Order: sequence, then structure tokens, then C-alpha cells
Amino acid sequence: MCDNKYEEAVVAEPEGRSALSANVLGIGFTALIACLGYGMVKLPGFDHVGPLACAIILAVIYRQVWGYPEALRSGIQISAKKLLRLAIVLFGLKLNVDVIFHQGATLLLYDLGTIVFAITATMLLANVLHADKGLSLLLGIGTGVCGAAAIAAVSPILKSKDDDTAMGVGIVALVGTVFSLAYTILRPFLDITNVQYGIWSGISLHEIAHVALAAAPAGQDALAMALLAKLGRVFLLIPLSLILMYWMNRRGKDKAGTKVDVPWFLLGFFGMSLLGSYVLADTLQSSTALNKLIADGTSFLLTMAMVGLGLNVNLRELRDKALRPLAAMLITSVVLSVFALKLV
Repeated sequence: MCDNKYEEAVVAEPEGRSALSANVLGIGFTALIACLGYGMVKLPGFDHVGPLACAIILAVIYRQVWGYPEALRSGIQISAKKLLRLAIVLFGLKLNVDVIFHQGATLLLYDLGTIVFAITATMLLANVLHADKGLSLLLGIGTGVCGAAAIAAVSPILKSKDDDTAMGVGIVALVGTVFSLAYTILRPFLDITNVQYGIWSGISLHEIAHVALAAAPAGQDALAMALLAKLGRVFLLIPLSLILMYWMNRRGKDKAGTKVDVPWFLLGFFGMSLLGSYVLADTLQSSTALNKLIADGTSFLLTMAMVGLGLNVNLRELRDKALRPLAAMLITSVVLSVFALKLV
């Protein structure tokens, strides 16, 4: 009897070590590709694309050429799921609720209009184009709210497929980069002030990075207004998520399905935003180094998570699936830019 127990313990120990090794190596693998993505932006032509999009491209290429690294699956899934939620929680520190309520209350109306229009228009176009509804909804939310972070935040609520999430993030990152570069080219020819240009960028571009890229050439005042307008859209991610939870729960009841679990990481996101807005506000404002550390750490974790999702993308399956949602998003983004320009 004792010998059998000893043999079971001997067998269990290597299995435990093997699982731990797979976790560590899988996480390390996503970190390696994330680092390569950061290195890729140093190359000519990729400097404006951003490390997140570059890392997803590398992950997708790896999957198509060498296949999914099955031995590392458990660690890769930790990056794709748990590190993703951690990145969303830390992303809350970028949201200063106090500034939005005191200085950007008016801009919230523009932001609300942007989100409603982007989601509605994308889904209507998706219906006309017979595009995939799940991917189109993610792209509409990414366009209206805050790009990759919004898609990553709502994907668990919508129970989106990993490949849809990865493709959505990649598409919104690349399209947003193109639009931000187009904004900088158009700026000298527009009959608006720098501050108005900043507001236009903040209420219509896809991600915070895109807003900063487009608004920075117009000066500090334009950049400040652009980021303030953009942060209002980030803030509206919270009520939007609650609405989506309610919708999914109702949908689950109608189909006799299970209820949507409360995404606790969104509560963490809101909690961190309150912490950064009221408890750590002075510290964050006075310490550029700490701000940079938090921003860089959050971006790197999100990039690792997107690598994990990108490894799930099979281009042969998604080649036809992604084209029509992309068309719907492009049309929506162009119309949104035109309408937002008229508003400011």
C-alpha cells in the first residue's frame, strides 16, 4: 500500500512540474512575441502602427506558418485570459473621473453620440452587407469607445470567440492608425482652430494612442482637449458594459441559456479609476516616471494578451469572415469623422 502511494506521488510530481513549465514557457512565449512587436515598431513603415498591432501580426503569422504551439497552450491561455483582465484593471488608472466630471461634462454628450452612432451604424451596415454580426459588434464598440481596450473588455461579456477578439483588435488598431495619420495630413487644410481639431480627434478617433498621435502636432492645448474628450469615451465603457450584461442576460433567458457572469475585472477597472482619480491623483500627477511605468506596463500586458489571442487566428477560416465587417467599420469611421468635424 505504501509503495503504491509513493509511486503515485512520484508520478504526480513530474506532472505538476510539467504543467508549471508549460505555464511559464507559454507566458514567456507571449512575452517574447510582444517584445518582437515592440522591436518591430523601430522599423521604417511600422513606427506609426504600434506594438500591439505588430505583435498580433507576428502571432498570426506564426500560427499560419508553424501552427499552434500546443505544448505551451496552458501558459498562452493564461496570457490571453488572466493577463488580459489584469491589463483592463490597470487601464482604469488612466481614467481620471474627477477631471471628466468637472471639465469634460459637455464633451460627454459628444462622446455618447459617438458611441451610439458607431455601434448602430456598424450593425446596420453589417446587416446590409451580410457581415458576421459578432465581429461587427466588436468593431463597432472598438470604433465608438476606445479601440482594443474596449474590445478586450466586452469580449467576455459577449462571449466572443478568441479569434474574433484578436481580429477585431488587429483591425481597429490598424484602421485607427491610418485614420490618425490622415488627420495629421488634413489638419493644415481644415478651417478650424487647434482646440477644435483636438476635440474632433478626441471624439472620433479609435484609441487613446491614435488620439495622441493625431492631436500632438496641433499643440498642447489641442492635445489636452483631445485626451479629455477621449477619456470621456473610456468612462462610458462602464455603463456600456452594464447595458451589454443586461442584454446578454435577457438574451440568455429568452434562449433558456445561462446567465452572464459578472465580469469582476470591470469592477476592478472602475475601482482603479476611482483610486487614481481621488486617492493617488497627486502622486500620479507629480510623478512622470510612475505614470510612464503604469502606462508601459499596462500596454505590455495587453500586448501579451493579444499575442495569446492572435495565436488562435486561422486566416483560412477568417479571410472571408473579416472582409465585410471591415468594410462596415471603414464606412462607419469615415461618416463618423465627417459628422464629428461638422459638430466642432
